[in-house]
Amino acid sequence: MIVTLASASPRRRELIKKIEGLTVEVCPSGADENVTATSPEELAKTLALKKASFVFGEKGGIVIGADTIVAINGVVLGKPTSEEQAREFFRLLCGNTHEVITGIAVVSKDKTVVRAEKTKVVFGAYDEETVNSYIKTGSPFDKAGGYGIQDEGMKPIVKGIKGDFDNVVGLPVKLLAKILEENF
Repeated sequence: MIVTLASASPRRRELIKKIEGLTVEVCPSGADENVTATSPEELAKTLALKKASFVFGEKGGIVIGADTIVAINGVVLGKPTSEEQAREFFRLLCGNTHEVITGIAVVSKDKTVVRAEKTKVVFGAYDEETVNSYIKTGSPFDKAGGYGIQDEGMKPIVKGIKGDFDNVVGLPVKLLAKILEENF
């Protein structure tokens, strides 16, 4: 099956390779991501659909859009724009459990399927030295919530994951494979 991944994320490009039998073309979406939603899950699903629909309009075929949201107590944490904002995110997340929600949209001429995967992530107590060291790597600035679960510098911070690890990285592979198998 030939699919188009509407994403510029190198992590998503790697994760989608786990699904056997796919030939994947990559076409980052130029969709307007300014949307309003009633919940973090609705936001993730809406953004995924906008991305997939935009690329489908350009290329046709079967297009996969995804958007990952980090939320704590209903508040969405985007990509931090400064070191201080990244520290603020870690202060919110450390010592707490938060949700990582990835919206998935698969769009074709005949069908559109939109779903979301939620994973709970537990961070240990805030440790300034560990957080500052991680921020200095530059890794927080292209990731929702300001962190990449797969990064070496996160190992001392992450205390537990309840759900799909791949979802936290940016693409719930099992859910996507099931959607494709059942619908396309």
